[in-house]
Amino acid sequence: MEKIIERIVQQDVWHAKWLNTLSFMENCGARKISAGEDPVETTLLQLKHAAEEHRHAFYLKKQIAKLTVTGMENYHQETMLGGFYSRHYLPRLDVFTARYLKATLPLSPKELRFAAYLLVTYAIEVRADTLYPIYQRVLSNSESPVVVKSIILEEEGHLEEMTTQLAAFSADWQLHAEQLLAFENLLFKEWINQIKKEVHAVD
Repeated sequence: MEKIIERIVQQDVWHAKWLNTLSFMENCGARKISAGEDPVETTLLQLKHAAEEHRHAFYLKKQIAKLTVTGMENYHQETMLGGFYSRHYLPRLDVFTARYLKATLPLSPKELRFAAYLLVTYAIEVRADTLYPIYQRVLSNSESPVVVKSIILEEEGHLEEMTTQLAAFSADWQLHAEQLLAFENLLFKEWINQIKKEVHAVD
């Protein structure tokens, strides 16, 4: 993954599209958290996560201004990397999680929605905990004006919070999380392979 990010950062257009893609995916996560909130029993932690994911999306989008690229005001297909795999990353993980939980645990619709929120968010935070530090290392090594250190700190906090909540939810949470992480890893491989094709296609 580090080599492909190094290649992306070398070209401002690719780098801008990469930032826009990450912003899109952070925004999808924020919207998903908000959409899954109970209208009455929304927790402070859920509000915090949604707010911080929205802030990450905004922050990443703002970083694009540090590059010599324009036209990234929206999330149109041509302003992003990864195509279908970026747009459907979270929805595919959501569908898998819902089906897994329905087949595995006797949960009410309300309980299933909350369990899906916990597991999906956990899987995404585990990925973020790997991706952003690698990205920041590449940025630092290349002396890029773009910085994602603040996101790294918040994502680390999110992962700790989700682990605590999952432990309270189920004594077997790690077994369930392993299933989600395995599927998310497949999604990630598809996503990064598509991005590799795109950034090499203009050679």
